[in-house]
Formats: sequence, C-alpha cells, structure tokens
Amino acid sequence: MNHSERVKKNKVWKKRFYLLLAINGIIIIGLAVYLYSPIPKKELDIASKQYESENSSQFVVRTTKQNLNNLVNAYLDKLLVNTDHVYSIHLDEDVQLFGELPLFSSTVPLLIHFEPIVQENGDLVLKQKSISVGQLQLPNKKIMQYVEKYLPTPEWVIINPRDEEVYVKVTEMEIKSNFKIAVEQFDIEANNIAFKIEVPYRTLGIDVFDQLEEKE
Repeated sequence: MNHSERVKKNKVWKKRFYLLLAINGIIIIGLAVYLYSPIPKKELDIASKQYESENSSQFVVRTTKQNLNNLVNAYLDKLLVNTDHVYSIHLDEDVQLFGELPLFSSTVPLLIHFEPIVQENGDLVLKQKSISVGQLQLPNKKIMQYVEKYLPTPEWVIINPRDEEVYVKVTEMEIKSNFKIAVEQFDIEANNIAFKIEVPYRTLGIDVFDQLEEKE
C-alpha cells in the first residue's frame, strides 16, 4: 500500500468515526431531553381532573368465614341486648340461622339453612334451603312469616316470606366512619369472602370540593 492509499483510507476511517460520534451524541441528547423534560401541562390537567372528579377510593378486603361469623354475632348480641329474643348466625357449608320462636307460653327451636347469592349491586340474598321449627310440621312460608314477625332485624335486612328468602342490603348499612360496603365474593364453601369498601376522602380529612374552590 503506497502513501496516497494510506491517506485515503485514513480519511474514510475518520469520516466513519466522526459520523458514529455524532450519532451517539444525538442519542444521548435525545435521552436527556426525554428524561428531564417537564410533564406536559395537558397530561397534568388530565390527572388532576381524574382526582377531582372522584371523592372516594375503593379497596377490596378479604376475610374468613370464622372472622365474619364472629363479627356478625357480635353485632347481633348488641342488637338483641335488653330483649328476650335469641338467635345467631353460623357460617359453615351454608348460612345457618339458629334461634327460638315464641309459641303460646313457651318457645320452639328454629333452624334455617340459606344459600348466599351475591347481587350485582353488592347486596346479598339468602335463599332458604331448608327450615325446621322443633317437631312442628308447618309450610316454609308460614314459618318465614313467623320469623319476620318475631325476630328483630336491622332496617337493611328484609325478610321475604313469599319468596322464602332474606335480602341483606349490605350497601345500605350505616357505618359510623361513613365507609360504603358491598359484597365482592361470598363463597363460604371455599372460604373465599371479600368485601369492597369505599372510603370517602372527607373521612380522611380531604375535601376535594374545598380544594376546587380554593383553585378557583
């Protein structure tokens, strides 16, 4: 290789080197601009509007039938205090109601088996599967009428003798913390029970509407 060929080859190599260097520089500058550039105001406004359009957050809480069983019966104990009524709920392979019904000057034992059915709105229907009142032979609807008449229940529990079911309006339960509750899953055979809990921001001391007024 003579001198002119070597000079020509060096020039080609230098051109390629500078071209590669320029490409790398462009890539580095582009990444820096992308990483450190501020978020567009439009995207910030969209995120802000999404937050401002909501006034609560939702969480799904899972529990076991044993924990729920204890909670329900603790509530019933408080509901029945200073009364002569006795009944309890037991969650096993189905929902079981144990209690007593007044009959003349005495009482008779009551046992009802229910199948829980989750509603689309988050409420729960307890469909009667079997029912017994001591040794008495009575139609199921008649027994359900006695249950409706004699067993005290909260306003959000509706006993429906005609359809032989109990409608539990979980979504209308009054909670002191203002939380809203809905049933997500209720498979007690698999011990798979979940509730959707909606937490209002105001409960946490966050008032979205006040913040909107301040911005205006």
